[in-house]
Amino acid sequence: MLSIRDRRSAMKPAGKISRQNPLTLASASPRRRQLLEQIGLPFKIAPSVAEESRFHAEPEALVQRLASEKAREVFSRLSDRWTLGADTLVVIDREVLGKPVDAGDAVRMIGRLNGKEHHVITGFCLLCPDGRAVHSEAVTTVVRFKQLSDGEIRGYAATGEPMGKAGGYAIQGVGAFLVAGIVGSYTNVVGLPVCAVVKALLAVDALGTFPLPR
Repeated sequence: MLSIRDRRSAMKPAGKISRQNPLTLASASPRRRQLLEQIGLPFKIAPSVAEESRFHAEPEALVQRLASEKAREVFSRLSDRWTLGADTLVVIDREVLGKPVDAGDAVRMIGRLNGKEHHVITGFCLLCPDGRAVHSEAVTTVVRFKQLSDGEIRGYAATGEPMGKAGGYAIQGVGAFLVAGIVGSYTNVVGLPVCAVVKALLAVDALGTFPLPR
């Protein structure tokens, strides 16, 4: 049986995202924030505190699960909002690289990727105001790094930019020099596949139009 709150939610129409009703982003990533600001999509930040669970699965399924967990943790606290969760994995030779714990770990990760082709996979999950998951997707971009010297790798790690980043790198900024080529979404690699996100929002009628009027 539905609770009173659930019955009210079921009757309540899902308002569209607007300046007065912004998207809730379950991530404090400055790069995701910057990308959404650049395309004029109104949002507010509510960082997820969900612990990242790990289970045996293909990277695409794993990253969608992680994105869903982030979105649902935030929705459980705020509710009644369009909520977007996202997570990124860096995969080489079928192995998922995590986030470096220190500069030495970052050096090792960049060394693994040095001169090689690898995959950056971002999963995102969109919840509508009644809490239903209306879109879940994994977007893959193929990245190839230049052949770097040990000095270049250590110098990059010393900037601090790789810390807290999947695979130990973030190519928007100082890390741009690492990249020899990209096949797929550039914005995916620097934070969020914005084209895929906007298409998903339009498909579920979360936006009346795009871009939104200022």
